[in-house]
Amino acid sequence: MNPHGDNARCSSDTAGISVVMVSYWTGPVLFAAVDSVLAPDQEGVVELVIVDNGNPDPVTERLALRTSTEPRLRVLDGGGNIGFARGCNLGARSAQAPRLLFLNPDCVLGPRAIPALLDEAATLGEHWMLGCRVLNPDGTDQRGSRRSLLTPTTALCEVFRLDRLSPKRLSHFRLNRHEAPLPSRTVRVPAISGACMMLPATTFREVGGFDERYFLHVEDLDLCFRLRSARIPIYFTPRAQVSHHGGTSQANVLSVEWHKTRGFIRYFQTHYHSLRWRPLVVLVTLGTIARFAVRSARLLLVRKRTTADASSSSAGS
Repeated sequence: MNPHGDNARCSSDTAGISVVMVSYWTGPVLFAAVDSVLAPDQEGVVELVIVDNGNPDPVTERLALRTSTEPRLRVLDGGGNIGFARGCNLGARSAQAPRLLFLNPDCVLGPRAIPALLDEAATLGEHWMLGCRVLNPDGTDQRGSRRSLLTPTTALCEVFRLDRLSPKRLSHFRLNRHEAPLPSRTVRVPAISGACMMLPATTFREVGGFDERYFLHVEDLDLCFRLRSARIPIYFTPRAQVSHHGGTSQANVLSVEWHKTRGFIRYFQTHYHSLRWRPLVVLVTLGTIARFAVRSARLLLVRKRTTADASSSSAGS
């Protein structure tokens, strides 16, 4: 019996995939990610489209050299840092395969991850989105690969970890489900991580792609919300794995935190603007801003200490 319904199974041999990466000062792990996509065991990869959002010259030159020897690799110039959502849409518009895989440039695919995803996708029908197991470099499950829908309630529970007050009653209100037992098969979930998202190109176009008002972060949760609103199912499979080396980008950390904060605020203003949600949305907005202020203060303090230590070492040498 097909666990995903009565959809007819199609051949994965005729349904290749275009992998889309958006890179901005990713660091050396970018080339490990490229190698993992183009590895011989990743059958079904028609092309890897990298949107270069403004990498340093040595990286751009190395990518250009790689394209001269790898016909499946294409690099698009984003024309500067145009943001993650806009970069993904740019890459998707030029993609040639019937299926898209949006993969973070600091994600290294596990062995035969693409064939496993394509095999699962062959059972899912016309419209769907599929995510896989996202791991930290140490092999532990990374938060976000399995998620609840982002709502004011799940946001408050996650930001303030209210589930710790009553684990039995409030644990199901958590946004991230990575601490729950790993399912043994492909299951339907409310949301997945933007680090690794696979869906038909027709589905991506039908929902309008990523919302380009999000510059960085939360655009994946916004896409999950719109897919669910369109009654398009979202799945998680444990069969495929990627290792996500977060924090490798040399982008300004404060800028990243600010874009994340703006993204959360925009999400709730877009999807939860009715009067009945307003009190909770106000609380979430205040909590999100407070979180940004606290994290910024910590980052500035660490930076100040690092600078002071460097000055002391220089003076003593």
